Amino acid sequence: MNQLHNFNLTILRPFNSMGSLTVTAIVLLLSITQLSHAQVTRQINSGNSLYGQKRYKEAAAAYAKAVEKNPTYTPGLFNLSNSLYQQRQFDSSRKVMEATARVAKDKGSKSAANYNIGNTYMSQQKWEDAINAYKNTLRSNPQDADAKYNLSYAEQMLKKQQQENKDKKDKKDKDKKDDKKDNKEEDKDKKDDKDKQDKDQQKDKDGKEDKDKEPQPKSQPSKLSQQQAEQLLNALQQEEKKLQDKLKKEKGVPVKLQKDW
Repeated sequence: MNQLHNFNLTILRPFNSMGSLTVTAIVLLLSITQLSHAQVTRQINSGNSLYGQKRYKEAAAAYAKAVEKNPTYTPGLFNLSNSLYQQRQFDSSRKVMEATARVAKDKGSKSAANYNIGNTYMSQQKWEDAINAYKNTLRSNPQDADAKYNLSYAEQMLKKQQQENKDKKDKKDKDKKDDKKDNKEEDKDKKDDKDKQDKDQQKDKDGKEDKDKEPQPKSQPSKLSQQQAEQLLNALQQEEKKLQDKLKKEKGVPVKLQKDW
């Protein structure tokens, strides 16, 4: 467990294999002789007590009062950040921890601050930012085993995320390509249907024109009127009478007229 100076500052542990964060609180005890201001000491001690009881919201309030009195006091900033982290206020926790890293005067303090900055990013699955934070931790403290573990974990998760994003993009591109192909085939089917419909219409049109060109039956002659029929009948009777008279004269045989009308 990392420690700063002679103080038992709370350091957040790394993610376990399941990706959850395990945190162990170590109560910060400061002797009155190490602080120059009695009020700061009282607020820090109160915050430590509340933190140990997992009353993180109240602990944060106590640490905030100490930081108001001394904005550059590293232990106050560090524990304020941790109490905010425990409330899952990761952005606020990180801002305070970044301030801690700026005012820290030794490598141990900077390393611990960067480590916890990395943990806030891990909790939000911001893998690239977490990787950078853990690398900063190792620059100050190359032997930090927890930082090495978390760095490796963040790198694996980043690769997984990138692969998932790539798979999603590939699937999206494939779906888009398939949609274009389907639309193209649908347009082709529509064109084929239209061409077929046009051909059918043209065929029907040609058939109608051919039918119109077929020879039409001639009109039948109109029937004879009654007067015309009687005239024709009389003419035939006269002709037959003449024929009978002629035969009678030649043979002397009487001929009987036949009446067919």
